[in-house]
Amino acid sequence: MANSPQAKKRARQNEKRFAVNKARRSRIRTYLRKVEEAIESGDKEAAAAALRAAQPELMRGVTKGVFHKNTASRKMSRLSARVNALG
Repeated sequence: MANSPQAKKRARQNEKRFAVNKARRSRIRTYLRKVEEAIESGDKEAAAAALRAAQPELMRGVTKGVFHKNTASRKMSRLSARVNALG
């Protein structure tokens, strides 16, 4: 357990950060799930629209430090390829 005032403050800050990051990660996953569901249904227009909505959210996660840049790029690349592969 934290004993010094500085360590106690850091523990409080970490809890707040964790909550914010958790909410942000959950929000991004929701956007990604919508893209996945649109791909599964085979609707190319809906999938493309969902992908366009997900892209800024994913990149915002990168700037906020929730995801690594390469992870976000990999996810976008793979989703884009799957959307483009739809007939």
